[in-house]
Amino acid sequence: MPAFRRTLLLAFFILLTPATSSADDASHRPTQEQIHAYLQQQAAKLHPQHGKIVLEGGMISLTIPQDFGYLPPDEAEILIHNIWQNPPGTKTLGAIIPTTVDIASRQGWGIIIRYNGDGHVSDEDASTIDFDKLLGQMKESNASENRMRKERGYTAFDLVGWATKPRYDKETHKLYWALELQPEGGTQRSLNYHIRILGRQGYLVMSIVSAMEQLPMIEQNTDRILSFVDFNTTHRYADFNPSTDKMAAYGMAALIGGYALAKVGIFKGLILAVLALKKFLILGCLLVAAYFKKLFGRKK
Repeated sequence: MPAFRRTLLLAFFILLTPATSSADDASHRPTQEQIHAYLQQQAAKLHPQHGKIVLEGGMISLTIPQDFGYLPPDEAEILIHNIWQNPPGTKTLGAIIPTTVDIASRQGWGIIIRYNGDGHVSDEDASTIDFDKLLGQMKESNASENRMRKERGYTAFDLVGWATKPRYDKETHKLYWALELQPEGGTQRSLNYHIRILGRQGYLVMSIVSAMEQLPMIEQNTDRILSFVDFNTTHRYADFNPSTDKMAAYGMAALIGGYALAKVGIFKGLILAVLALKKFLILGCLLVAAYFKKLFGRKK
């Protein structure tokens, strides 16, 4: 178990432990085995589903093979909050996890699923985006985001660069890219891998949550992951009707970077919102401690 995660969970357990004298502190601190046992108990609450699963009122279909599993929103919350130790309340359509990996271990990873119904996103600018320029703008935006994160008690992070440059399949209308990030003062880098599947009136958001060293494995599985999900007939990108359907206020560049949309009040803090899902690195121990102190302080 990585040191960061062990520290994170240590804070969690200490805050759940009644106050004692300093001499007794050590005896109340959980061992690595106790932390692992806790994570295993939480993982036992998950019941991955296989086969065809329909989401969002019949708009989206998942086809999940046996070596992966779908978690409905309530179990995705257990994964995000109880196992990955993020604050509760993340709204999702569920999650997809590999069933051949211990989800409570460092090797555990998953895909968080959400839907954005802002409207039909034009892909006309997909082939003309200057990704180096876009990355520079994202770094500038991230610098201002960091100031806001610090003010709110979050850990600041540096946007190192593309882990995978954006790629768009115009035939399937599926877009994916990855960002490499590093928490301020930390050495362990984080991977945020993003997938967008465009539909008639919005798009599916798939955020792959993993450690940086898992990038080669995820790259090998990207085509499979993309094949798990699609919009159903009448909800697909090609079904767009300009006479009746709403257009999104942004195109592909803003879908990746989010920076242009601050002007229209959409996606402000896009990276911040997505990274709230990230395990291990994005939410610091101080944030978790502050969160639980506030929670238990209200209940005292």
